[in-house]
Amino acid sequence: MTTATESALPHVNDVALTAPTESVDVQALRQRACTELLRQAAIEAGLLAADDPVPVGGAISEAAASAIELLIERMVQVPQPTDEACQRHHAAHAARYRVGERVHARHILFAVTPGVDVNALRQRAEACLLDVRNRTPEEQAAGDRFAVVAASTSNCPSGAQGGDLGWLTSEECAPEFAREIFGKAEVGVLPRLVHSRFGLHVVEILSREPGHDQPYAAVRQAVAQSLWHASFATALSQYVQVLAGRARVHGIALDGAATPLVQ
Repeated sequence: MTTATESALPHVNDVALTAPTESVDVQALRQRACTELLRQAAIEAGLLAADDPVPVGGAISEAAASAIELLIERMVQVPQPTDEACQRHHAAHAARYRVGERVHARHILFAVTPGVDVNALRQRAEACLLDVRNRTPEEQAAGDRFAVVAASTSNCPSGAQGGDLGWLTSEECAPEFAREIFGKAEVGVLPRLVHSRFGLHVVEILSREPGHDQPYAAVRQAVAQSLWHASFATALSQYVQVLAGRARVHGIALDGAATPLVQ
């Protein structure tokens, strides 16, 4: 029997997504909701036992993980991209497949940690971005404001060096971070926050070495894989939205939710 306390928690079809004393950020809560929708769909499809244990702390059983993989394989089918589509993609995004590109960057990290108020964290990061960007030449000449703020604010050890990350290649960065700083011409403090699995970054590009583009023939497989994964992520997200539309979801908005990561 569901208690009043349990019913007040975020839940999917009466399965609570958090414990009463547990604090979970919005992104993690969405991931739990998407995973629970898939777990319940696997039970409905006969791929998982009806008495599969309810997840605790977001952790699902090994049987549930295997059943969800099978469910996704069955329900989310994406064709391989055509060679014409791959060539068009490469022509429009050749910089993504550039080799030898390096950037000298520094950053101020606002780390997303368990229980952190993500909205408040974003507001702090945005205020910091305005602070280090909107300075007159005279103020900039008076001192290195970026380094000072990094030393006092950044949640990264690089703060001790003014946020300096040194020279980086795309392979040395998280993919979502690399997409924001490589294959572009921007130099200086970027006019936007950079989101990564680690948190929110205020980033300054100090210098660039452009590298060189690769011909389509050399990267054809990488292009095809990139397009397929993008199509798969979209199809999986759409499938989860269909499941959400049929379920009783309380306490979490799944509109525009990111693709669920089932681990």
